[in-house]
Amino acid sequence: MADYKPRTPTHTVAGARASASPAIDEGLRAYMLGVYNHMGLGLLITALTAWFTFSVSFTGAPGALQMTEIGAVLFNSPLKWLVILAPLGMVFFLSFRVHKMSFPAARGTFYAYAALVGLSLGILFAVYTATSLTQVFLITATTFGALSLYGYTTKRDLTAWGSFLFMGLIGIILAMVVNIFMASPALQFAINAIGVLIFAGLTAYDTQKIKEIYYVGDSAAVAGRKSIMGALRLYLDFLNMFLFLLQFLGNRE
Repeated sequence: MADYKPRTPTHTVAGARASASPAIDEGLRAYMLGVYNHMGLGLLITALTAWFTFSVSFTGAPGALQMTEIGAVLFNSPLKWLVILAPLGMVFFLSFRVHKMSFPAARGTFYAYAALVGLSLGILFAVYTATSLTQVFLITATTFGALSLYGYTTKRDLTAWGSFLFMGLIGIILAMVVNIFMASPALQFAINAIGVLIFAGLTAYDTQKIKEIYYVGDSAAVAGRKSIMGALRLYLDFLNMFLFLLQFLGNRE
């Protein structure tokens, strides 16, 4: 994973550093644009796959939906565990193997992961109204954009946030497992509130870290793999923020 450690280009001659600065800035902009493009396309694939999954899994008017045979297989049979767990397996595979993949393979794996997530999220269109899904998405996009911009432009070192946010994330996961058995509305409210805050913080933190691992001397393959891993991190931040906000603001069918 040495390719993914932050590195700062050094020059022994001041004039060389000055002449390289425009190239570094241009390269950094292209690199970050690639990160956001991959993330955005991943979200689009997820949304389209989720809508298609809903379309073939349910029939009828809103408020009176009926599950089709395909829906019963996807969401009411043992296959539902594959639908739920496959994206988790894919994200671990990509995280641990990306440094050994070619850029096209890493990109294809990320987009396949995004499609699998969409398959598992198709049920959201049956649970929430289309209007509330759209509204929450726009709120998430606005919040994400502001926080990511902060992470990109701030001069403050956000490294100290990392351990705190990671511990909070572990706490949220444990609380969610406990609440499966307790089914406490108060605990669920707390989970949603803290979850939004954690992924808001992670958006700024991850953006800064993604920026820091850029290195002007990277080969095209290494830079491409870095952009895919950056896109994955921001994709997960956006998606989880959206899902927690949906618990707060979504109107159910």
